[in-house]
Amino acid sequence: MTTDAEGDVTIRRAAGPDARPAADVWLRSFAAALPTVVSPRSDDDIRAYFRDVVVPLRDIWVADAGDGGIVGLMVVNGGELSQLYLDPDWRGRGLGDRFVGLAKERSPEGLELWTFQVNKPAHRFYERHGFVAVEYTDGSTNEEQEPDVRYVWAPKS
Repeated sequence: MTTDAEGDVTIRRAAGPDARPAADVWLRSFAAALPTVVSPRSDDDIRAYFRDVVVPLRDIWVADAGDGGIVGLMVVNGGELSQLYLDPDWRGRGLGDRFVGLAKERSPEGLELWTFQVNKPAHRFYERHGFVAVEYTDGSTNEEQEPDVRYVWAPKS
């Protein structure tokens, strides 16, 4: 568990009651960051997936702002940073940096992730953290059918 310098936001492992607020952060973040990408799942499907799969079965961490609730989430599956989403009002406050630092601590041998090609702010963010684009696809293998890019981070020897 980590707390920011002002003690306002704690990053901690998610628990059952965090499923709904984490899914809601995901939904708000996806809508704000990717307005042109059409999700093939309904909001209720996303919430059920968080409740039944993500929170109980994945290594999920949340940014908890206390009375402000859950304001960010990160899912790490082994060496894959599979999700990192922040509430739009909480972007630019260092939470993404903290999540990536935690992911690197949990997977010191390296990480990979996928992001959509249209998400240029994500590209800049991950590249700033040492990730390198290694593969571009036409999107035919993801649910959204949206062109994506795979990034890899390897620790410096």
